Amino acid sequence: MAVDEDAAAGSGFSQSLERGLAILSAFGADRPVLGIAEVSRAVSLTKSTTHRYVATLARLGYLAQDPETKKYALGPRATDLGFAAITSLDVNRVGAPCLQALADETGYTVSMAVLDGPDIVYVERRRGGRTTGGYALGLDLQVGSRLPAYCTSMGKVLLAYQEPAVLRGLLDRSDFARRGPRTLTNREQLTADLARIRRSGVGVNDEELAAGLRSVAAPVRDRTGRVVAAINIAVHLTVWSTTADAVVSRLDRPLRQTAAEISSRLGHRQTFQ
Repeated sequence: MAVDEDAAAGSGFSQSLERGLAILSAFGADRPVLGIAEVSRAVSLTKSTTHRYVATLARLGYLAQDPETKKYALGPRATDLGFAAITSLDVNRVGAPCLQALADETGYTVSMAVLDGPDIVYVERRRGGRTTGGYALGLDLQVGSRLPAYCTSMGKVLLAYQEPAVLRGLLDRSDFARRGPRTLTNREQLTADLARIRRSGVGVNDEELAAGLRSVAAPVRDRTGRVVAAINIAVHLTVWSTTADAVVSRLDRPLRQTAAEISSRLGHRQTFQ
């Protein structure tokens, strides 16, 4: 009967896993390609033991062998792990400096939210210098606050990029109550607005959440291109009495640039056709 050396040790520590990770860690920017002898020296294992671990890692896709040189490099599954680590970083921590810079540049309040069912949850919020004491209209929004997605700019952005079946389920759970003078209470109207957001890449809230409150939002993507969060800039009519189109025209560029910067920090690489 085969004996599990790790289990026999009874310490809860896996020496095999440690060795496998040590081998993966031997590869880096300064050593992207290594032969068995080089890996063996780097991890202080015999060549035969190293070869056994390397062969296993290659079979699992964590290492890839060049058929000509017989040397190894990190494989696609190891690369995926690295990108997953980047994406798993809290988006608010990754994006906070960018949001503060955007708030400083525009003077308006900037927020970031993620989708949680039919609601959005605020994960970061930075105030600019142009907000007034009466801005929040009793909303008292802060990190952890929840709002319905259908009547917020960030929520509509996050809904717009959902798979059709997922979106249908989320809309089934939305009550479409009127919360502001321009709330889209008709499902067909909202669906049409979401299609427009997918085409333009920007979501607009024109007094749909509360009277006097407008905002413009853009998506934040991870390295796979999946929309994982949204950011917005909020403007109140007591601070800037203008049209929604004027708000978008003025704030679209810095908003998109900030969303792209946060996405880049999450590993997203924009491609151009």
